Amino acid sequence: MTPEAIRRIVRSSALYDLIVTAGFALPWTATAALTSIVNVHRGLGLHGDLPVLDDPYTLLFANLLGSIVVVWSVVRLLRPEPLLGAADTVGRLLFSTWFAWALAHGASPVLVGFLALEVAWGLLQGVAVSGYVTAALRSRRRRTLAPC
Repeated sequence: MTPEAIRRIVRSSALYDLIVTAGFALPWTATAALTSIVNVHRGLGLHGDLPVLDDPYTLLFANLLGSIVVVWSVVRLLRPEPLLGAADTVGRLLFSTWFAWALAHGASPVLVGFLALEVAWGLLQGVAVSGYVTAALRSRRRRTLAPC
């Protein structure tokens, strides 16, 4: 994969994250974003637990998530480097794990959509940066094993 193609994928995943999570960054927008999730859940007649919209802890953690992901997204938009894409891929693996954990513990199936997109972006970006990561590890190993 070309360096430009890797940069495009890292930048695109950052833009996706910015669009999806910006609404969670502020208390008043997080309430609206969470209300949208609740409305989709109810509109589809799904089972499962929903976020508590008037709970300050729910909003605190939604705002923490939204704030850090917005900042991380802007960093990757400005510097769509393979190393940042590799770090983001690890983050997507963790996010996917926690989405799956929440679903297994009764969270609304609305999260399946978020999980599917997280896994898809993780795979796409992971494939894109895997060559870079492999080359970097090989280079590091050669430097470590080289005679002094």
